[in-house]
Order: sequence, then structure tokens, then C-alpha cells
Amino acid sequence: MTFETLSAQAERLAAAPYAAPPSELPPSLTGLDYDGYRSIVFRPSESVPLGRHFSAQLFHRGFLQRKRVALYLQPRTGPARPIPYESRMFDLGGRLAGQGFPADLGFAGFRLHYAFPEMPAWRSEGFQEEFLVFLGASYFRLRAAGQEYGLSARGLAIGTGAPEGEEFPDFIAHWLCEPEPEARTLTVLSLLDSPSVSGAYRFVITPGAPARIAVTASLHPRTAIPRLGLAPLTSMFLYGQNGPGARGAKPFDDFRPQVHDSDGLCVATPGDRLWRPLVNGRRQPQISAFGAKPLTGFGLLQRERSFAAYLDVEARQEARPGLWVSPDQGRAFAEGAVQLYEIPSDEEYMDNIVAAFAPADPVQPGTALRLAYGLTTVGAEPADAIPQPALARVTETRFGSAERLRPTVPPRPERRLCMIDFEGPSLPKGPDEAVAAEVSASAGTLHEPVANFVPQTGGWRVYVEWRPPQPMPAGDIVLRVRLIRKTTPLSEPLSETWDAVV
Repeated sequence: MTFETLSAQAERLAAAPYAAPPSELPPSLTGLDYDGYRSIVFRPSESVPLGRHFSAQLFHRGFLQRKRVALYLQPRTGPARPIPYESRMFDLGGRLAGQGFPADLGFAGFRLHYAFPEMPAWRSEGFQEEFLVFLGASYFRLRAAGQEYGLSARGLAIGTGAPEGEEFPDFIAHWLCEPEPEARTLTVLSLLDSPSVSGAYRFVITPGAPARIAVTASLHPRTAIPRLGLAPLTSMFLYGQNGPGARGAKPFDDFRPQVHDSDGLCVATPGDRLWRPLVNGRRQPQISAFGAKPLTGFGLLQRERSFAAYLDVEARQEARPGLWVSPDQGRAFAEGAVQLYEIPSDEEYMDNIVAAFAPADPVQPGTALRLAYGLTTVGAEPADAIPQPALARVTETRFGSAERLRPTVPPRPERRLCMIDFEGPSLPKGPDEAVAAEVSASAGTLHEPVANFVPQTGGWRVYVEWRPPQPMPAGDIVLRVRLIRKTTPLSEPLSETWDAVV
């Protein structure tokens, strides 16, 4: 199996009526709850070796993971071989002890393990650590060395935010390509299918710090797709620095200061880099679009990386990765917009944030769409993957009453203070009269912006008062702030653009 032969298979599949992957299960697997499914553990001794440095472990079907995913091993030479299911590959746990299942049960997905060159001394020689999971629909999760799993990537998003509901394509088959014995890069070929589209994917995977995946895809639509999302990312945001963030939203009664896997969307174009802090607590889902012609890259990031910001010993949200999408310069990403979907949620276990690139050209059946892009994990910034490293980044976003000297009780909603912190190597390391704040508001007015050097952090802070319009509109109001250096006759941008909703 090669990417070219898989692309031809996807094209033939798209020409035929859609058939859902098998999902029938024995009652004992269908009836499992969360704890029962988690008790099914793959035996490491049954791992599929992939060269000296990689191996694969497999997921059992059951509970929510009902669809069967075909798994193959593609040797360096010769035909691909199916990976057969056997019950002995798993410790089935107490509820299923003594049971066996037929050979055609198959698997739900797989995870990859890697022997990182730098491992703790207490690890045995040659120990391989999990770093990538393909499980459920077209979802996959990647982490770098030292990170915890957080947000997910997806092969494709269809109909996100549509009133009729979202369509979730499935990876119905994967081919694990055997690498050269000493290789530290691994290739996986994957076949995607759904009522609307079939597609072939090639993932060239390089673990490390950061971890990277080069994605190539050939998509073959069955039907017209009005809402297509390319390189989609899915994450969770419950509340952050300023509570849930939406106007009038109720605060969370929780000892943890913040709860999220990502705290903002970053979008880069040749002329600017934008930071949108995430928001929860609206009454209805919200879709925001950020025009990009052309798109340099985008990502959902976790910029708050201190334990004190979360105080969650188990979740370790300060160690969750961001993920940066670097598109090629082909037609697929040439014109369109990065769309952000923010879904109201009060559940920590719900992924309520989706970001994806929506191409401007309509997707029609019979016309193949070919795309290529890179995925790179992001930890602490600045990070090499994110373009325009000279631009300072937003590190804090906070709102509060502007009546600090003579407060009223309760504070008047007509005066709100915005505080934005910026950090970056290009900023002056002391007070500088040439540094100023450039501000704008889609409604209402911004008053007396002040940019101050912050000696405690070495960064810069902007204070600006926002006075809402009267009456307030029903939708979001967008405020924008960036740092500039005042020069003649032009102003030089020193930071990315803070683009927040109120």
C-alpha cells in the first residue's frame, strides 16, 4: 500500500454509495460503562514492533468505541498484512474475565510508542513511551516529550455548527508502515470515509520536543459540502483568567483558578499575527471567522503554563500541548478563513472548542481536493513553529471595573477596564516613550490607552478603558489592541494583535 494506491482506493470508494463501518458488538462489550472499558488493558508483550525505536499498541472495541477499524502492517517490501485480533492480546479486566471474542471483532484504534533518546535514568533501557493516539472517528492526539495529552486534531470537520448537526468522518483503516531499523520517523497511511467524502491520508510522524506530523491528503467528495473544515483542532475551555468570559455568564464554583486545555486561538498571515482569547458562557454557540489570504498558520495554544494557574495535580493542564498548523501554499489553503467555534459548556470533559480552515471555494462532488500541512506541538513560547517570532505575544487578558479610585456599589457597567500583558524578546527592556498602544473597538469607545513597562516580568502592559454602547447590542463586540513603536512617518508593530470579545 502506498499513498498513491490508497488515493485511488478512496476515489473508487467515493463513487460508490456510503456504507458505515461495522459497529455490532457482543452484548457484554456494548453494555460496558466508562470504568469497565478502561479496565481493558493491552498487554505490552503483544506490541507490534516498528523498527527498533517504535511500536504500536491496540485498542479494544466496546463502550463508546463500537466501530471496527481495520489495521494493517505494511512491511518495507511486499504486500500489507492484516493485524489479526486475538482476545489474549488484552487483559480484559474483572467484568470480562474468562471471556473470549471472535477473530473478526477487530480493533477500535491504536497508539504509537517511541524510545525517546533522553529518558529518565529510572526507565529501563529501550523503554518506549506513548506519544500519539488514533481513536474515535478521525480524531488523533499528539504530545511532545514531557507533555500531557490535551487537545485533539482531526482528519476533517464537516458541518461544525450547522443547525442540522455535524457529520463526523471515520478513519476506517490504517496501514502502519514498517520503517528502516534505525529510523526515528514513522509513516501511517489512513483511509477516511463518511456520507459526504472519502479520503486518503499520509502521516509522516517525527516524535520529540516538539513532535511533528507532516500530513498529505487526497479528498474525494460524494456530495457538495457547504461547511468543510480543513486541519481541524478540537479542545476544551471551561473558564480562564476572567471567568467564563461571556457577558453575564455565571462564575464556576471551583477551587481551581482556571480549567482549560487551550486558552486561545492564534492566526498568522503575512502581515499580522492575531490572538483571540477563548470564551465560554454564552447562551448559544458562537462562530467567529478570521480572513486569511493567504494563511501562514493557525493553532489552538495553551499559553498559561504555570501550575499555580490551575492547581490541578492530576490533570496537569500546565503541561498540555498547543498544536500549530502550517499549511502548504497550494490551492486548498489559498483563500478562505480560519473559523472558531465556541460551544457553551459546563462540563470539563466536553471538547467545546473547534478551530479549522474553511476554504472559500465550494466543495463539489467529483472534484478532488488535495492538501498538505504540518502539525507541530507547542509548549512554552516563543516557539520556532509560530511565524513572526519578533512580534511579542499576549500573556494575560483581564477585565474589571474602571472605577478603582472611587468605586460605586455595584460597579457601573458603563466603565470597564481592559488589561493586556505582552512579552517578547523584541520589546524594550525598560521604559521607552516611543512605545504606544494602538486600539480599536467594533462598538463603544476606548479611552486613554496607556502602555507601561512591567519590571516584574520584563514585559509591557496596556491599560485601556472601554465604554460600551447604549443600548448594548445582542452580539459580541470585538476589541483590538497591539503595541507599536511610534516612528515617522509610519508605526512599527511590536506585538501581535489582541482580538478579544466582550
